[in-house]
Amino acid sequence: MKVLYLCRHAKSSWADGGMDDFDRPLNERGLRNAPHMAEAFKGRGEPLDLIVSSPAMRAKITAGFFKAAMSIRDQAYREDRSIYHADRSTLQRIVNDLPNGADRVMLFGHMPGFGQLVDHLTDSGISALPTCGLVRIDLTVDDWSLVTKASGTLVWFDYPKRYPGQD
Repeated sequence: MKVLYLCRHAKSSWADGGMDDFDRPLNERGLRNAPHMAEAFKGRGEPLDLIVSSPAMRAKITAGFFKAAMSIRDQAYREDRSIYHADRSTLQRIVNDLPNGADRVMLFGHMPGFGQLVDHLTDSGISALPTCGLVRIDLTVDDWSLVTKASGTLVWFDYPKRYPGQD
């Protein structure tokens, strides 16, 4: 079995209207939500073999909080430029190309592709993730290349506004 976690980046800053979208950092709420959600995930006791993040600043910062909370080694973290604003089919390809030695993988990226991928893999009707929203999808395959439409089960869906003080 493979386990896929999808996490949308935390709330980003629009303070500098001239800043390139790729370079936008997290805003105050994002800087509060991301470490909180990383600790909430750590509290679930679910190990990770690999983190793959969009290299966009807001995704990298969000992933960094999870990497630190989970004590993920540098070798188990990588960035993939193709995640940045990827559509569902591109994200599907990224999942299909994940290394089979990693059974539990968390991807960090963006909407709308992440929401579309959740619904595509699980038929859950979830087509949007709030900022720093996180899902767990269990896949009854032993090879990432076999992940296809409706091959997964949505196990849980978590997001900051479920917790007091995180809105």
